[in-house]
Amino acid sequence: MSSHTTISPSEAADRLAVRELIEAYAHCADRRDAKGQMSLFTADTHFVVFMNAKDSKPTWELRSRDALAPVFADLNQYDATTHFVGQSTIFSLTDDMAVGEAYCLAHHVTVAGGKRRLMIASLRYLDTFVKQDGAWLFAERRLYVDWTEERAIS
Repeated sequence: MSSHTTISPSEAADRLAVRELIEAYAHCADRRDAKGQMSLFTADTHFVVFMNAKDSKPTWELRSRDALAPVFADLNQYDATTHFVGQSTIFSLTDDMAVGEAYCLAHHVTVAGGKRRLMIASLRYLDTFVKQDGAWLFAERRLYVDWTEERAIS
């Protein structure tokens, strides 16, 4: 169990802004707002996806905001998605940089041949955030898929 100390209003605002950034990412994903999602990253961002969290070799490794477009467009294959953001932890925070981890359950619905299927993915994100011009952005986001489940739905 962690001990809590009093924090400044500035630190509290930064912690809230980082959490809102994490939530904005999920919101944009579910609304298929790729441009909005891309705007949450620095121009020189580093985005790494591990479709199997146990594999040390990434599935994708991208090194710019513009390179994110096809990754986010990949969500268009689903009829609907819902990302439930769970706990998030900030491991370190300064005036202009933070490091943290966030958990998410992503629900993806497909429809083929009149049949609906649901794929649930348990995701973890290891993030490095930077504050630029007063706004928090993702400088690096490492997405780990811990497990998936697929099933038919009515």
